[in-house]
Amino acid sequence: MENIPPIPADISDTLFQYQQARSASFAGWLPGGQGVLISTRFGQTSQVHRVREPLGDRQQITFFAEPISNIAPSPDPEQPVFLFSKDEGGNELYQLYLQDVNSGKQRRLTDGSARNTAPLWSTQGDRFAYSTTLRNGQDTDIYVYDMRSGDSHPVLERSGMWYALDWSPDDNRLLVLRFVSRSESYPYVLDLNSGALLPFRPSSGNVSFGSARFARNGKGIYYTSDEDSEYRQLRFHDFATGESKRLSGDIAWDVSGFALSRDGRYVAFVVNADGTSQIHVRALRDGRALAVPKLPMGVISGLHFSEDGWRIGFTLNSPRSPGDVYSFRVAETRLTRWTHSEVGGLDTSRFVEPKLIRYPTFDDDEQGLRRTIPALYYKPAGKTPEGGYPVLVLMHGGPESQSRPTFNSALQYWVRELGIAVIAPNVRGSTGYGKTFEKLDNGRLREDSIRDVGALLDWISWQDELDARRVGIIGGSYGGYAVLASMIHYGERLRAGIDTVGVSNFVTFLENTKDYRRDLRREEYGDERDADMRAFLELISPTRRAAEIKRPLFIAQGANDPRVPQSEADQMVRTIRQTGGNDQVWYFLARDEGHGFKKKTNRDLYTNAVALFLREHLLPIPPEQPEVGVPQPDAAPVEPDAQPDRPLPSTPPPSPSRTAAPTDAAVAVQPPPEAAPVEAPIDDASQGDALDPLSPLDEEP
Repeated sequence: MENIPPIPADISDTLFQYQQARSASFAGWLPGGQGVLISTRFGQTSQVHRVREPLGDRQQITFFAEPISNIAPSPDPEQPVFLFSKDEGGNELYQLYLQDVNSGKQRRLTDGSARNTAPLWSTQGDRFAYSTTLRNGQDTDIYVYDMRSGDSHPVLERSGMWYALDWSPDDNRLLVLRFVSRSESYPYVLDLNSGALLPFRPSSGNVSFGSARFARNGKGIYYTSDEDSEYRQLRFHDFATGESKRLSGDIAWDVSGFALSRDGRYVAFVVNADGTSQIHVRALRDGRALAVPKLPMGVISGLHFSEDGWRIGFTLNSPRSPGDVYSFRVAETRLTRWTHSEVGGLDTSRFVEPKLIRYPTFDDDEQGLRRTIPALYYKPAGKTPEGGYPVLVLMHGGPESQSRPTFNSALQYWVRELGIAVIAPNVRGSTGYGKTFEKLDNGRLREDSIRDVGALLDWISWQDELDARRVGIIGGSYGGYAVLASMIHYGERLRAGIDTVGVSNFVTFLENTKDYRRDLRREEYGDERDADMRAFLELISPTRRAAEIKRPLFIAQGANDPRVPQSEADQMVRTIRQTGGNDQVWYFLARDEGHGFKKKTNRDLYTNAVALFLREHLLPIPPEQPEVGVPQPDAAPVEPDAQPDRPLPSTPPPSPSRTAAPTDAAVAVQPPPEAAPVEAPIDDASQGDALDPLSPLDEEP
């Protein structure tokens, strides 16, 4: 740690309870009614546990220094085993392992050096498919491992990034996906006998496909896609007719994930409705919607039917409760809780739930109306202090990601103990609001998302309950870049910034990120090999204007990060100190971590340092100075690529008054909708805490 003072006892003592919070995630049903597998942490890292009955003991099965992921129980009732993946020190070179549930014996199945991911059991459980970079370290091929012989062989070797999504009922075909970017992917059916690879849906290249599953009778495919829609919808493709029909109705939100019962009678799917998950169950024979439990505001992931097809298990993560495992029976509304994760003895009823707000930004939407940006607003309880609350702007990673209402113990500490209001904006480029919105920051539009931060600073200045003189910003991964860029463009309006594993220079980032990720990132940011694009990327990179960061800055990094290498943090710290004379840069480097902090000791030390940084640089009330407000209405917007050395303008409002926001800026400040049944869509990857800048970030950069 560089420039980080000793942590005072009052901070570490108060934070201690918050740091004891743990969560549990659903990994799947064990066959034969033997309970469920979950992932939770009792030591330094998350490990696999078995729970035999609801709220039963969490019996630990794996014991490693590194965290476990990609847990996949075998579907074979005669084989009580599961697959899992593990890396070393956050390097993301995952190896696949097989472990016996009863004996605890395990063995590594992969080579030990390539990156191996996405294990997928066959229907019978005698084989599994997985993706690997074994061939050349860059392309991701699909291999199949035979459980009987112990042999592994390639079934698909092509350029690009490929994943297996499902096995056909007879195990003769694989559903596979070529992933180009979050907004472009191509699904195929691979014949394992002939090697034939055929697309099952035509694609223009502007379509995003998510989850896909064979119908249990083999006559079609259920899948999620945004074809002919702004949002991912649940659809069925009929092999006989070649036609596709929508199953999720007219829901104007993404379907984030779905699961099919083994007997093919039911489908369960989850809708991401303005950030909050809603669960739906349909009878496939007639499309009838079935009763489901009423759930609190939160995020659902890891959806699985039990072996008998009557129970649906999942993880529910909400602002007032860490992730826990639940289930319910088809067509019933009673919820069964399998785990009850600890929160350090804190009263969860006092945890703060966010309100959903929307604030106006600098441009108009496709209907010609002023575009608004959604955000989650966490306001401290009690009487508003004189001058208003200090504010921390929390930027998510990605950029193809979304701030959602999930549990974040550090955030609860900031709000409850430090009295900081936290606002998590979903600036343009975020997912969950349609593919048009998602593409608004691509390529040369990159800095438009930073202008959305400026518009938020305007909105803050209109609120009597918020102190526009005391605003800080924090973010991880791509959110770390957003912190650095905002500190440059809005340095006079931000008191401090915290950048965790963030990009500081897009050219060096693209040149140094791991080979298997580089083309994926070029799709989002631009190709640095093109001279014009390279010049643009250099122009908007924070290292170019590091000397302009005069306010306190905290940079945190994992030494083994394969996504955003340590060199990105090192060069930013070095450049600021050399060119800007800013001696207030704190630098936190975890030598046994990667893209985020997975080990409890590192996370605890980091949260302590962040708390001290905020207390020293955000909480003190500054001396009297001219009021911080929005630009005057005649401050015409300046295109960022036209005059890159001038600060990005924020939104000139109809009135510069601080006490009353203009009518079109009036925020829709209301609680997010409860997760009552709504007609809706789906496609879900196991989602971590999207708001937590300390979490390993599954989205990019």
